[in-house]
Amino acid sequence: MGRPNPAHLSADCLHFRLYRGAVSQVSWASSAAVRRSMQSNRSRDTAPELALRRRLHAAGLRYRVCARPLPDVRRTVDVVFRSAKVAVEVRGCFWHGCPLHYKRPTTNDSYWAAKAARNIARDADTERRLVAAGWILIVVWEHENVDYAAKTIVEVVSTRREHEVARLEPDVAASPAGGAQDP
Repeated sequence: MGRPNPAHLSADCLHFRLYRGAVSQVSWASSAAVRRSMQSNRSRDTAPELALRRRLHAAGLRYRVCARPLPDVRRTVDVVFRSAKVAVEVRGCFWHGCPLHYKRPTTNDSYWAAKAARNIARDADTERRLVAAGWILIVVWEHENVDYAAKTIVEVVSTRREHEVARLEPDVAASPAGGAQDP
């Protein structure tokens, strides 16, 4: 096994030690089993996200997955409806500090508390930027009812699209003779 290349590793999750002249990787995880378990967690296409997307697709909605709603911001959102300016984030209770279910871990708690705090701050900043750009952000927690969440999203997207169409179409009823013009 070759030496790890520090340029390709995230600075906040790995440390390096010099051991007998070689660089060894020291993980943030409390054990090898915990490290394997955490590495298997997915950042996209999670079970709650897939369930929600299936329902949205069945309702006839088409969307972008894991896309940047704001091109100048290096952050992605789980489901994006560009024309309606609606972004949907499916958040995990542990990773994003759910107000109802988040429980601080007992092992390596200083790392995980800082990690959750960074995620919460990033989520708040993302929401602030989206709202400032005229977007609606819908947050769906992993413990919420997926059918209800999908129904809410369908209603919001439909309403935003109807308002956009009404804004772009000229008011036919206000013109004389129902929109007919004299030659």
